[in-house]
Amino acid sequence: MPECQTNAPFWVALCNSSDLVDGGLAVPFMVRYQGLACRAFAIRFQGQVHAYLNRCGHVAMEMDWQPDRFFDPTGRWLVCATHGALYAPDTGLCQAGPCKRGLIALETREYDGVLHWRSQYPFQTLEC
Repeated sequence: MPECQTNAPFWVALCNSSDLVDGGLAVPFMVRYQGLACRAFAIRFQGQVHAYLNRCGHVAMEMDWQPDRFFDPTGRWLVCATHGALYAPDTGLCQAGPCKRGLIALETREYDGVLHWRSQYPFQTLEC
């Protein structure tokens, strides 16, 4: 029986660690969140990787202002293209703008040059 059918947590390879550059393009990926297929993204900020659902905390709309671009021009904030809300890249907390809550984070790890995200409720692979 595949791991996802047991509901046990497991790590899913996403990309090479070198694919993420500080303040650069995100790596998008799909997850099942509370039963729905949703886009998510991983970014690197100050050397650390962070991953979030691609949903603004104000209204559940995708945030990227161009494909895979979430950082503002300074590389300091994640910005919602629709509402202008600003989020701290390292915590997902709302810093300014019309947001009721922060971003929804996914657990990540880097191992042997590869970035992984953790499939564990409420996040699962689409195959689960």
